[in-house]
Amino acid sequence: MRFVVVGGDAAGMSAASRAKRKDPDIDITVLEQSHDVSYSACGMPYNIADPEREIEDLVVRPAHVFQKKIGLDLRLGYRVERLDRNAQNVQGTTSQGESFSLDYEKLLFANGASPVVPEISGIDAPGVKVLKSLGHGREIKEYLKTFKINKAVILGMGYIALEMAEALRARDIEVQMIKPRQRFLPWLNEQLASVVWQELLEKQVGLFPGHEVKAIEKSDSGYEILCKDNKFQADFVLVAVGVEPNSQIAAEAGLDLGPCRSISVDKGMRTSDADIFAAGDCADAYHVVSGHKTWLPLALRANRAGWAVADNVTGSEVLLPGIAGTAVFKVFELEVAKTGLNMEEAAEVGFQPQSVVIESRSRAHAHPGSTSIQVHMIGDQKTGRLLGVQMVGREGVAHRINAPAVALHKQMTVEEFGQTDLAYAPPFSPVWDPLLTTANQLLKKL
Repeated sequence: MRFVVVGGDAAGMSAASRAKRKDPDIDITVLEQSHDVSYSACGMPYNIADPEREIEDLVVRPAHVFQKKIGLDLRLGYRVERLDRNAQNVQGTTSQGESFSLDYEKLLFANGASPVVPEISGIDAPGVKVLKSLGHGREIKEYLKTFKINKAVILGMGYIALEMAEALRARDIEVQMIKPRQRFLPWLNEQLASVVWQELLEKQVGLFPGHEVKAIEKSDSGYEILCKDNKFQADFVLVAVGVEPNSQIAAEAGLDLGPCRSISVDKGMRTSDADIFAAGDCADAYHVVSGHKTWLPLALRANRAGWAVADNVTGSEVLLPGIAGTAVFKVFELEVAKTGLNMEEAAEVGFQPQSVVIESRSRAHAHPGSTSIQVHMIGDQKTGRLLGVQMVGREGVAHRINAPAVALHKQMTVEEFGQTDLAYAPPFSPVWDPLLTTANQLLKKL
């Protein structure tokens, strides 16, 4: 059987490698438009923060390992541009400008997502960059090495924007962040978001929500970022306003699309064409709390979905229940984490959400080094079911969020979660863990 994979990062290489291990006789071809495969994209801001580190440190497994040791037909510089479902064929162009055509019996779209680039004048200037691929990281690192950068402006205030604000401040670069909407981190409870806001201000990051960029112009000192009622000076501009799924080829071929124009898949990663799969940042998923389709590009999901595709292609029926949307990121000294639905999302899908916010400690009150943890927990008024948790603190947040994530997968109620046996020792937690305290307070409200 000929199995063709479009895309050579997390989902694509996970699927190809696992399929080859399970069935050494399968004919697998991976088409990757860049010349990078299997790298830690999430590590790029931290790598960029350190001028002494090579960006190549982020490569998990180089291409030649897949080609020689695993025996994959991995073709770099192959950009797929068309899909003919009737002929079961993909066509495209190589980086040398040559056309290619390849037949398949089973096909996987694992071509990820692309940065959203606003259509404004000057967005294509040399000092204006995006960050999604290793190639982008390589460009940014080289630019910071080549030019003296004193001031940077970041368009956006999402995960990558905040991580890059920290990375640039680590290199002693002045940072200002701009976004068109007024609300900072709209998915996060406002009390918790204010903690993040204050941390950024303390680290001397300028925050300017409510400013829509109209143009970027070259100036004598670098660039001018022009807004309707303000303008900002910078030597370097990072565009980090979000990403969008690479679904255009699938859409043009008539495959069904899901939320945010992601490729719609069932729990076995099959698209609306039984011979075509999709996995990773280009595909949607079921949310385990709402039961509805959602699009949340997450690293673990990409790898797990790739494995599921490999199993299904090689004859083992595997279905994935879905995701809880669990995520964590670092903002200077803060850990910020979430799992499940927020209040707005819960109301939109028909729950009757109630929530509480509590402030507790990361360690026992008398133990040295204890710091504040804030927890926002949401439950359903009608059923008592746990719907979501958000946390912010200087320690003990990143791994603590995994407990409610498991509870959401098992559809536990707030009361059931409040009775779980969580670990305690003074260096790690109060006797009543912050999560248990929050559950007890929310239960009173429910």
